[in-house]
Amino acid sequence: MDSRRPVRREPQRPARRGGLPAVDLTDMLLTVLIALLVGAVIGVAIGSVRRTDAGRSDADEANMVDADRTGGRPTEPLASAIDASVDDVGNTLRAAVDQLALGVVVGDSQGRIVYRNTAAMALHGTHAGVIVEEHVEQVLAVGRSGQRLDDQVVLHGPPSMIFQLIAEPMPSGFSVATIEDISERNRIDAMRTDFVANISHELKTPVGAIAVLAEALFGETEQSVIDRVAGRMVGEAHRAVDAIDDLLELSRIESGPLLDEEVDLADIVSAAIARGRVVDEAKNVTVTPFESSERIVVRCDGRQLVSAIGNLVENAVKYSGVNGVVQVRTRRDDRAVEVMVADQGDGIPARDLDRIFERFYRVDRARSRETGGTGLGLSIVRHVASNHGGEVLVSSTEGEGSTFVLRLPSTLLVEPSVDDGVVDDGVVDADDVQDRTSHPTEERQS
Repeated sequence: MDSRRPVRREPQRPARRGGLPAVDLTDMLLTVLIALLVGAVIGVAIGSVRRTDAGRSDADEANMVDADRTGGRPTEPLASAIDASVDDVGNTLRAAVDQLALGVVVGDSQGRIVYRNTAAMALHGTHAGVIVEEHVEQVLAVGRSGQRLDDQVVLHGPPSMIFQLIAEPMPSGFSVATIEDISERNRIDAMRTDFVANISHELKTPVGAIAVLAEALFGETEQSVIDRVAGRMVGEAHRAVDAIDDLLELSRIESGPLLDEEVDLADIVSAAIARGRVVDEAKNVTVTPFESSERIVVRCDGRQLVSAIGNLVENAVKYSGVNGVVQVRTRRDDRAVEVMVADQGDGIPARDLDRIFERFYRVDRARSRETGGTGLGLSIVRHVASNHGGEVLVSSTEGEGSTFVLRLPSTLLVEPSVDDGVVDDGVVDADDVQDRTSHPTEERQS
């Protein structure tokens, strides 16, 4: 299925001081490059026709050579050199346009496609390309009429894709169309908009609650009421502080890791489990570590790893039932190091699995309000995994629980220096890791 937005003309750009139009440098360079390419295509086409006409008969060619010698017209070697030069320019421009990420399609005055660059050829013949190709022909027709067109083609998928098509008129009735996949850009724009809306909500809600509770204290004389309202105010204040702290933590993590620590993974896990036990809230959840049979030392940002694994353990504890069990396992092989956190909680619906790592996304907002948290934890986990060149995987069945796996590449492994059973002092121990960790932050964003 596809749908097209109505044809829309590009709005006039604002003028700079002095009345000069504001032109994006990238757009200008791209336009010039494509114009040169189309000019070269046209020139080569015309040159080809001339060469064909010139070679119709040996007699005509001989006459032309004779005329050249007596009439001052270019000689045959010079004409060939000019043609070769035109071909070289055309080939150079084609090679340059082939390096562009967006597709470029050139049509002649008769509506025939005379050129596609590499990106356009890659799309040609695919399922999405069949649909896009039809729209390309339409926008090229508009370009031949001398008008500029900016259009979008929306493919509802799955996966959903959005292509931007821009047609420009060119000399001699030619037209050129560019094809750009803007799906990721639109997704990022939507996430940015959602982020602003979500953080505004996350901060406005507790601040608004504090204001209402403060008003309720005016004139109140009963001590029990004052204590109860004050307690709720403190809780809402902590909720706002937690949101701000998580945002700061996420910002720090997004700035990149400091992969300069050699840390025992067992110490990381111990620190993370300690964070999970803090949020137990008397549910008597058992967190059981299953360590690898061999010691695993990794070069990493220890604070980031504690934050990531700690968030996974906290989520598992929060969404486990009374007397639940959470398992934390570590293992290594030749390709990766894995930390698995499994719970026996409510599980996550399949429709939400692709979105749980988005900032502030929650499967069940009502349940999240009961368990607390800001909805940033799994986003933090994803960024930590990415910073270390790894990934985070999830599998879940509703009513049975969820399993998260943090995978780190084996290139981070450090073979510890062993001397009579004593590991090199350069390895950070559990106390050092625990001292550098911050407060518990997150829930499963459900």
